[in-house]
This record gives sequence, C-alpha cells and structure tokens, in this order.
Amino acid sequence: MTPEQPASRPARRPASRLASRLTLSLALALGFGAIAAYGAPVWQTLPPLPALPAGTVGRHADIQGARIWYAEWGRKSARSPVLLLHGGFGNSNYFGHLIPVLVEHGYRVIAMDSRGHGRSTRSAAPLTYRLMAQDVVGLLDRLKVARVYLVGWSDGGIIGLDLAMNHPDRLAGLFAFGANADVSGLKDGADKTPAFGAYLQRTAQEYRALSPTPDQWDAFSAAVNKMWDTLPAYSRAQLASITVPTTIADGEYDEAIKQSHDRYMADSIPGAHLVILPNVSHFAMLQNPREFNAAVLRFLRGE
Repeated sequence: MTPEQPASRPARRPASRLASRLTLSLALALGFGAIAAYGAPVWQTLPPLPALPAGTVGRHADIQGARIWYAEWGRKSARSPVLLLHGGFGNSNYFGHLIPVLVEHGYRVIAMDSRGHGRSTRSAAPLTYRLMAQDVVGLLDRLKVARVYLVGWSDGGIIGLDLAMNHPDRLAGLFAFGANADVSGLKDGADKTPAFGAYLQRTAQEYRALSPTPDQWDAFSAAVNKMWDTLPAYSRAQLASITVPTTIADGEYDEAIKQSHDRYMADSIPGAHLVILPNVSHFAMLQNPREFNAAVLRFLRGE
C-alpha cells in the first residue's frame, strides 16, 4: 500500500452572516459545491445533481435480459477508454463534473447506468455485483473495447473489484472510491447522516424521473437493499489475487465506509495506493469536484 493523504484543515463556523456568505462564495469558487448558509461543513451537504455534457447521446444495449443505458464522449481518442460506474441508487449524472474534464485531457469516456438504475432496466434475476460486472463485460464486448480504466464510486467501485478479480484482462487500472469488500466495512447509521439521508430521498425522485419503469421504485429499492444485506463478500485472499493497478480512495468523512476498511483493502491488494480526500464524504465528486477530478487524473497518469 502506498498511502497518500492530503493535509486536512478543521472546518470553522462563520462568526456572522457576512462571513457565511464569504465562505459560500469561496467554496463555490473552489468548486466545493453547496455549503449550508450558516457554515455546515461541505461534507455534510449534498450539492445538486449535475447535468451530463451538452449534446450527450444516450443509447441502450440489450445485455442479460436488461436494457443497459450508456453514453460515450471523446470517441476519437486513441487512449484506453475510461469507464465510469456510479453508486447504488444513483446514475451516470453523478459524474457530470468529471466527464468534461476527462475529455479535455484527451480521454475517451464511457458511462453506463447499472441494471435497474437510472435509465437502465433490470431482469427478474436478483441483483448481485457479479451480475453487474458481467453487464460491464457485455457492454465492452458490444463496443469492441478490449480494456478500460475503471473509475467506480461506491457500488461502482465494488463492481470494479469484481472485474479485477474475475476479468483482469479487461482493466488497465481501477480507481475505487467509497467501496467496500465485505459488509464488515460498513458503518452503522449512514442513512441518518445529513448528506446520505438526503441522497436516499433524492435518488427515489431521480429514479422516477429517469427510469423506463418509474412505478417500480419500491421493488427496485428492495432488490438493492437485499443485495446490500450480504454483499459484497470478498475475502482477503481474493483481494490479494488482484494484479490490476488499483487505487482505493475515499472521503475523510465517508458516512458509510470505515476508514480502517479502506486501509484493509489497500493493504490486501498488492501495490495498491490509498487516497483519502480531505473535508469530503461519500459524495466527494459533488462536494469538491476539483479535488476529486484531480485524484482521478493522478490515477490515470499512474502517479
């Protein structure tokens, strides 16, 4: 493991409304996203869902009984593509701040909504990370893409771990942010925290706005929660088998993942880097997109 943890500074409560407004302006200027009017730390906020880049053309691929939504940007790039996988209940819009930055740096980018999520449908099969990893392989085959750099957030990072174990030839590298290898890595009460609680409420609305089956939220939510009860369940030996260059990343204040579990995963995966982003939580890509994007770019450069 190669630890990499930028220095963090304690959040301070503004002494006045003027100070609060100045703090807000500074946070927005730095790309920190929304911050509560009276000085709530940015890691306790859930900034708005970004839009996908203008001109995005979404398509569907029929894979294993589901219609998987995906989109591509920067297709003329000769580099290995970057595949973005979102978290549970989310959708590809959560990478709306990252996609244009990757394209500007010359990368071809592919994003897909995992089965049942966002604009994708699902089959009657129980949701598992292995099934969603097979969806990724199916999409890459459809696009005739041999290997990708995979940037996965939360469940997307877990899917990345599954691919690294079972299909290492399809990955040039793995950046797993806010992921866990087994359920012991989860904190209790994440759903009661401000940002995570807001996320769970918001994703229900996003599902109904984006999904081809907007009336199936309750069944979909039950399927995800059933998966989360027991999965993932990767052993230390399975993590030790990973040969793909891997970065285990997380936010300093992740509401759901124990930082000790981040260290355990990075210790278990040979040569893995550990990156802890300061003053952000499970939603770093929204709370401080500049820092999150920079971490992804460092990973892609092999730093």
